[in-house]
Amino acid sequence: MPLLADWLLRHSVVMCLLLHSLVLMTFCFHHASTSCSQSCYCSQSEAGGKTVRCSNLGLAQIPQDIPNDTQRLYLDFNLLTTVPANAFLDLHLLNELDLSHNELAQLESGAFKGLASSLQFLDLSSNKLMALNPEAFEGLQLRANLTHNPWHCDCNLQNVMPRMNLEPASLAGIVCHTSDPADIGAQGNSLLLTKDLDLCAVLKKTTDVAMLVTMFGWFTMVISYLVYYVRHNQEDTRRHLEYLKSLPSKQGKSEESSTISTVV
Repeated sequence: MPLLADWLLRHSVVMCLLLHSLVLMTFCFHHASTSCSQSCYCSQSEAGGKTVRCSNLGLAQIPQDIPNDTQRLYLDFNLLTTVPANAFLDLHLLNELDLSHNELAQLESGAFKGLASSLQFLDLSSNKLMALNPEAFEGLQLRANLTHNPWHCDCNLQNVMPRMNLEPASLAGIVCHTSDPADIGAQGNSLLLTKDLDLCAVLKKTTDVAMLVTMFGWFTMVISYLVYYVRHNQEDTRRHLEYLKSLPSKQGKSEESSTISTVV
């Protein structure tokens, strides 16, 4: 019995140590995933949602240590120039994202991947966006603020807009800063709300003209080849006929020569 009690005591101590280590590791991992990002300010609402504010910190890249339980993330008034793919992949509870007043000129494909089921509002105002990448917004159905960007309205942008699942009021924020063609009267107007504006008309006309020129070129080449072919055949025919005409005279002379030889 003493041996059994000693064995149970030793193993119970080991089990307690293992259990204590497991609890400690779980706490550390939970703390790492829910603690606040460095240099950012975090607050907890009464409803339990976490707000992370990383505003006006001179950030050139999106922080990688944003807590997983973040519901509202403010990255406004920084120096961000792009949103890379999978930048917010692990933030499954995020429902509000503010990227306004940055230097954003590009949104890479998959920039907001992982947010389709949670994100409700996206602020991209006051940046340097000139075009929309539909693959960056794949799966998103939300309200977005796209105002105060130097949008370049052209045929590509006009074709992209119907593919976006953003609320119509969001797309109304795309106000043309420049346009192609420049003299179509799009500057200063919302691309979505401007009636009878077809930025693809000039491209279609240019394409039609190019097709006509190409067809005319091919037609000219075919006609030229046919003319060459006919003339070449005519020349060969003429030479052949001349050759045939010359054959009887040569044959007559040969027969005359044979007759003279026989007489002699």
